[in-house]
Amino acid sequence: MGDQMAKGEDYEKKAEKKINGWGLFGSKYEDAADLYDKAANCYKLAKSWDKAGAVYIKLANCHMKLDSKHEAASAYVDASNSYKKISAQEAITCLNQAVNLFMEIGRLNMAARYCKEIGELYELEQNFEQSMNYFERSADLFQSEEATTSANQCKQKVAQFAAQLDQYPKAIAIFEEIARQSMNSNLLKYSVKGILLNAGICQLCRGDVVAISNSLERYEELDPTFSGTREYKFLADLAASIDEEDVDRFTNAIKEFDSMTRLDAWKTTLLLKVKNALKAKEEEEDDLT
Repeated sequence: MGDQMAKGEDYEKKAEKKINGWGLFGSKYEDAADLYDKAANCYKLAKSWDKAGAVYIKLANCHMKLDSKHEAASAYVDASNSYKKISAQEAITCLNQAVNLFMEIGRLNMAARYCKEIGELYELEQNFEQSMNYFERSADLFQSEEATTSANQCKQKVAQFAAQLDQYPKAIAIFEEIARQSMNSNLLKYSVKGILLNAGICQLCRGDVVAISNSLERYEELDPTFSGTREYKFLADLAASIDEEDVDRFTNAIKEFDSMTRLDAWKTTLLLKVKNALKAKEEEEDDLT
C-alpha cells in the first residue's frame, strides 16, 4: 500500500508540473489528465479515499479546461465513489457537480440516475427532507425521458418520505396517481393493490374515518378487483376499528394480515402511529368516565 501511495504522489506531482509548465494549452491538460487518472488509481489501491477523491476533482477540472463536460462529469462520479467511503457530504457535493454537467449536455437519464443516488445518500443520513427533494427531481428527469418505471419507483420513495414527514395529502396524491397510471399497463396493474394499500394507510394516519371510507369507494372504482383483495379487507377492518375506537381489533387485524403478508418497516411505523393515536384517544375517554 505504501508503494501505491508513493506512486500516486509521484503521478500527481508530474501532473501539477505539466499544468504549471510550458506547452500547448490542450496537450498539457490532456497529459495532466492522464497522470491524474493514474494517480487516482494508485490512491484507490492504497485505500486513500480522500486523496483519490481530491485527485478525481483535479481530473474533472482538466476535462473542463478541454471542454470535455461528459468526461468531467464522469470524473466527479469517480470522486464521489471514493468519498462515499469516508464522507457522504463530500460524495453528494461531487454528484451534484456531475448532475449539473449531465444536464448541460442533455444527458438527462444520467442526471436522473445520479439525482436518485444523491437521494439514497441523504436517506442513509436520515435526512428525509433532502432525500425527498432529490427523488422528486430524479422522477421528473426520468419522466422527461419517458422512463416511466424508473420515474414511478422514485415517486414511490417521495410518497414514502412525505408520509414519514407527516405530509399525508402529498403522499396519498402520489400513490393514487401511480395506481391510476399502473391500471393502464398489463405489466403493472398487479402492483396496484399494494400501492392502494400504501395510500390507504396514509389515509388512516389522517384519522378521518369519513375520508377513509370515501377513499375505499374511490379505490374500488379505480380498480374493480380491489374489493376482493386481502389489502382491501385489511384497510376496511382497520377503518372499522378506528371508527369503533377498538385498539384490540386494530392490533388483531394487523397481526392477521402480517401472518400472511409480511408488513415492511415503513407500513409498520405508520400503523404504530395510528395505533398510538387510537390508544391515546381511548385513554382520554377512560379518564373522562
